[in-house]
Amino acid sequence: MPLILGILEGLTEFLPVSSTGHLLLAEHFFGLTQPKTFIVLIQLGAILAIVTIYFAKLALLIRDALTGKAYAWRFALSVILACIPAIIVGVLLRDFIQGALWESPMTICVTLLVGGIVLLLVDRMPKRDIYDDIYQFPWHLALIIGLFQVLSLVPGVSRSGSTVVGAMLFGASKRSAAEFTFFIALPIMVGAFGYDLYKSRDLIDASIALNVAVGFAAAFVVGAIVVRYLLAFVSNYGFAPFAWWRIAVGGVGIIALLMMGQA
Repeated sequence: MPLILGILEGLTEFLPVSSTGHLLLAEHFFGLTQPKTFIVLIQLGAILAIVTIYFAKLALLIRDALTGKAYAWRFALSVILACIPAIIVGVLLRDFIQGALWESPMTICVTLLVGGIVLLLVDRMPKRDIYDDIYQFPWHLALIIGLFQVLSLVPGVSRSGSTVVGAMLFGASKRSAAEFTFFIALPIMVGAFGYDLYKSRDLIDASIALNVAVGFAAAFVVGAIVVRYLLAFVSNYGFAPFAWWRIAVGGVGIIALLMMGQA
């Protein structure tokens, strides 16, 4: 079970389809049950997948920042600015999010469906790409992306999906929008991992730790594969395939819940 959930986490974390939403629906419909903290903790595997794939770029950015190059500091501040809104709201509303929202499969299915429609419309919208280099994103665009990221605290919305939509609506190209989400995922996911680990420290025993380790490893391997090929896929095919997947999963989930009398 932890292996399956880890694979699902790795597959969906960086796609605009909501990894949390998929994990929670897998628990509800298929009985793949783990403690709620498991979902957050195995994200560390996906975090390390980004670090592995982007190690050269990250090392270069750190080196250039330490040597005082302006672009590196400007980019670092843009990433921080994009993360602040979600960090503040996430800390303040953690119990509500992991309680009422995580325990509502209908909410997840509806947000998957609606988010898929929005992503499809934005992907097909005629637009002129103003920003194609993530290192040149202006601070106001970073803040806008950060505000859109707050929406992803609702399960089913998708962190990458909300940030991609926000970035594209305000002039970013598809490829740069996707790449920027990788970088802002690092502080957000590390922060969520550390905070949830601290809040759940009394609930973690040897058996849970083993399950987390298995899920972590699976999320790392699969996540690395996804990150490695996602940008090229988006450049060639856009976000429409992910939008249709969201619509299908959300629609089927809503029908299933109605038939089960769980609307």
